Amino acid sequence: MATCAVYTTQSLNPTCSISTPSKTHLGFHQKQVVFYTTGKKTSKKGSSSSPYVITCATGDSQTVVIGLAADSGCGKSTFMRRLTNVFGGAAEPPKGGNPDSNTLISDTTTVICLDDYHSLDRTGRKQKGVTALDPRANDFDLMYEQVKALKDGTAVEKPIYNHVTGLLDPPELIKPPKILVIEGLHPMYDARVRDLLDFSIYLDISNEVKFAWKIQRDMAERGHSLESIKASIEARKPDFDAYIDTQKQYADAVIEVLPTQLIPDDNEGKVLRVKLIMKEGVKFFSPVYLFDEGSTISWIPCGRKLTCSYPGIKFFYGPDSYFGHEVSVLEMDGQFDRLDELIYVESHLSNLSTKFYGEVTQQMLKLSDFPGSNNGTGLFQTIVGLKIRDIYEQIIASKAKRPVAAKKA
Repeated sequence: MATCAVYTTQSLNPTCSISTPSKTHLGFHQKQVVFYTTGKKTSKKGSSSSPYVITCATGDSQTVVIGLAADSGCGKSTFMRRLTNVFGGAAEPPKGGNPDSNTLISDTTTVICLDDYHSLDRTGRKQKGVTALDPRANDFDLMYEQVKALKDGTAVEKPIYNHVTGLLDPPELIKPPKILVIEGLHPMYDARVRDLLDFSIYLDISNEVKFAWKIQRDMAERGHSLESIKASIEARKPDFDAYIDTQKQYADAVIEVLPTQLIPDDNEGKVLRVKLIMKEGVKFFSPVYLFDEGSTISWIPCGRKLTCSYPGIKFFYGPDSYFGHEVSVLEMDGQFDRLDELIYVESHLSNLSTKFYGEVTQQMLKLSDFPGSNNGTGLFQTIVGLKIRDIYEQIIASKAKRPVAAKKA
């Protein structure tokens, strides 16, 4: 009678899994080690025992996955540029690849646009009468399988949705990065994909601000009429409400952009009130607070150390409830006149996850030409970027501490 020693997958490699052989259509790039047992035929049909396949990632990376959800035109691209800047290195499309690729790669991060998982091209959506927001126009099975593969350290051949032509282009090779950011309309819609996320963010732009922004962009820059802009917004609204907006209940952090309360009846959308809503109890994440953690504080910092022209600046911090979850809320209404004076505000904020005093201000000054750099959108995007860096470092440190021991059966 044959005997063999069986070891756990952890004793072989932290990113290994044992399975029976099967085919895959995901374009995975992986290594497989096949182990056969020896001895007499034991099955009832007289066949030999099936081999076990131990599949290991080609690299030793430990990918952390971040999800960013928002409607189109809500600042996802700007947020991604701020985030990749925190980690250093320019974020660029894959070298030598499709010039219309939506993917951005830097030294540490890879940003995937989830539009690449559209199952219908522009013509197909028109024929079926669905928008890109409708789940029926997206391949969530492939999205889940490929995000999981990358998280496990396996490269994939990811499809490309061409925003210029509206067609589905041939796929591109994506290798596992240290940090994978999936951004788009549906990163938290599918429960399977949602469970893969180590941290999630939702950019929530109020209807009033979204309308004001769209008027400024489409009327001033593209020559659209006010009527056509209203019609465009109304046409998207049912699907947005049904499939996109509902995802914010799952987010670990929400950046909510609202009309200012400092100017009565303001409808221009130039001065903004921005909330950073931070869920309590999230592993590796400590919410930022102003002055005293857990207190309720209203603060007008304008004075000798912060220059404020009309209508001024007002901060608020306090506990709240959001979709049944305990949260901490940090709010800024108004905008900065001098970005270098942000250091005064930064000095009163705690749990920022900065590496040195003044890092938030330094990041904001480096990207001072980015949209939102003078208000709460840029400030809170920068803070969340620093928190994501901290989350990544904590996750990697926790994995490094896990004991790797062989266990004989």
